[in-house]
Amino acid sequence: MANVQSLDPSASPLNYYGWELRRQREAHGLRQGQLGEIIFCTGSLIGQIETTKKVPTRDFSERLDAALGTDGVFSRLVGLVLRSQLPTWFQQYADMEAKATYISAYQAQLVYGLLQTEEYARAVLLTGMPDDLEGLLAARLERQRILEREQPPLAWAILDEAVLHRPIGGREVMRNQLARLLEFTRHRWMRIQVLPFMAGEHSSLAGSFNALRFDNDPDLVYTEDLISGHMTAAPETVREAARRYAHLQAAALSIEDSAALIARVMEERYGDRSEPDERRVA
Repeated sequence: MANVQSLDPSASPLNYYGWELRRQREAHGLRQGQLGEIIFCTGSLIGQIETTKKVPTRDFSERLDAALGTDGVFSRLVGLVLRSQLPTWFQQYADMEAKATYISAYQAQLVYGLLQTEEYARAVLLTGMPDDLEGLLAARLERQRILEREQPPLAWAILDEAVLHRPIGGREVMRNQLARLLEFTRHRWMRIQVLPFMAGEHSSLAGSFNALRFDNDPDLVYTEDLISGHMTAAPETVREAARRYAHLQAAALSIEDSAALIARVMEERYGDRSEPDERRVA
């Protein structure tokens, strides 16, 4: 844990946040416990964030701004803090994703990150046994804010049907996740298709990929391997990704039929019913 007196505000966004929080709190003549009472948290949490032991959330930052009258300083800063919690190899992609005007994603194993519920994302991130699960989770949820902008990117996600059947986090988590996908059927800027099992072999058996398009920058293609991610603007790769994505769209169910399949799987596979007792002997 960092020592307050030795905290270097130039070392990282998280360090700067903790340093600025302490500076603002002391300028208002407040002890940690007093500030905690005002924004409905413990003084211990204030201390942990001041010393970079805990990563602040957006809600915490908004309450800080309201309590200290800091004109949105912490609400703006927390975006940088949360972005810095992403794996180093992913940060550049997240930056470009936030700038894109059009996103097309194919996911063979998991729900696309921008569409994940908090509990689904938590279960996914736990598989990597991270040192700071909460920081990574907050960072992933922060990424999703691009879909809440006044003019978000136009996004198109194709999910392999296997994504719907893989029980990440258990039945309740999956039911809520599929319900979340159905909510996006009413989202003006997001389209979801399902690539059904009956499509058989298809143009992206090699795995998932995302393509980003920009108003004034070259298109990008992003893929991941076991360890890290790879982003390229090579024209031949971009053209090949576009060709494969067009084939995926053609093989996938329509948006309406995709929603019907998601709803059916949600009810048939994850519907409300008592868990069977697998220990029971017939």
